[in-house]
Amino acid sequence: MPKWRWTKQASESASAGGADHLSLARESLRDLIRDSRLPDGVRESLAHDYDAVQAMLDKLEHGHLHLSAFGRVSTGKSSLLNALIGEDTFSVSPLHGETRHSSMQAWNEVQAGGVYLIDTPGLDEAGGEDREALAKEVAGRSDLVIFVLDSDITDTELEALKAVLAQGRPVLVVLNKSDLYTQSQCGALLRSIRAKTDGIVDPEHVILAAAQPRPQTVVEVDESGVETTSARAQDPDVAELRLKLWEILEAEGKTLAALNASLFAADLSDQVGRRILAARRELGDKLVRTYCVGKGIGVAFNPVPVADLFAAAFIDVGMVVHLSRVYDLPLSQKEAGSIVKVIVAESAALMGTVWALHFVSSALKVGTLGLSTILTAGAQGAIAYYSTYLVGQAAAEYLSKGKSWGEGGPKKVVMQILDSLDRDTVLRDAKREIQTRLGLG
Repeated sequence: MPKWRWTKQASESASAGGADHLSLARESLRDLIRDSRLPDGVRESLAHDYDAVQAMLDKLEHGHLHLSAFGRVSTGKSSLLNALIGEDTFSVSPLHGETRHSSMQAWNEVQAGGVYLIDTPGLDEAGGEDREALAKEVAGRSDLVIFVLDSDITDTELEALKAVLAQGRPVLVVLNKSDLYTQSQCGALLRSIRAKTDGIVDPEHVILAAAQPRPQTVVEVDESGVETTSARAQDPDVAELRLKLWEILEAEGKTLAALNASLFAADLSDQVGRRILAARRELGDKLVRTYCVGKGIGVAFNPVPVADLFAAAFIDVGMVVHLSRVYDLPLSQKEAGSIVKVIVAESAALMGTVWALHFVSSALKVGTLGLSTILTAGAQGAIAYYSTYLVGQAAAEYLSKGKSWGEGGPKKVVMQILDSLDRDTVLRDAKREIQTRLGLG
């Protein structure tokens, strides 16, 4: 599914079909929950994500919207959310990186019913990889992200901003702590941030705020000329941010929720697909290795050269048929045989020496007796193991692409597999395993 580009034209178009988006999003999420194709273990590995799917459905049903504050450590994310709510709900600490877990509070403004504000850990806290991952996860599941800065945007922050935008969520960039700068400095910072984010963030969505302004110093002089200095607290300046949020939520609230849910469903669906493929690859690899050992032992035991070759082909075809069922793309014996022929032909062209050795070993096994026969049989069995492993890997690649060799055809697939394998190691390990099974290890 294409990522959402938050432009005015796209917003107006999407807003017109908000109800349709919501309906499609709900159905996409329900389809994920009801999916019966998941292999054993895959659903369990995605338990956290499926809990999030259910939470997303509940959120859609109740018409809730989630806005998250995202940014570097100590930029004032918690203070900014507190200023929007009008009370100290989120924890604010002078300690670096104090926010260790995401937290959520309802925004109890009349105009913002059903809207929740989410605070996240800082992105760059030392040793805080888990907190950074959590922050990105929250941003990915929010309907709108408030990206908080406290100075000009750094390269690290710009990369993080691009990562959030790549997830398809709209972003407001807020230069917090504007009270620390003069008016001219604020103007220069805004121009710099807008220039660096040109083309990815609307300039109107880069705004100033002062969530926790420094106290104002007040000097009073009494009748006798004695000066008294005191500090006067200043109210937060988040009016521009609050107004911008209200404008967006009123115009696009339903659309944002639906698009976020749809993107989330699409991302999770891709993830499920990758997990299913990984599970099938793991099961397929175990299957291939089982056939490799069986073929290696069978060839090592069989002293008739021609029968070796027929047995090898039969085993490879059976393996590919079995492998096709693992990938839920069943093949007939004839189809599997054709695939094996293609792989063997490409392999023979690319590694003729190994296949020649197979024939030499077969001839030697007939012409020798006693110990020489056993040693030669072990060598030939190892080569048979290797050849079946190569066939299995190539067939698995063909099946994983939906019965397609992809661009470059079977030759490229076989070449890539050959390049990735350490032939000597595979042959050595295969020989050792076969000799162990034969009681010679």
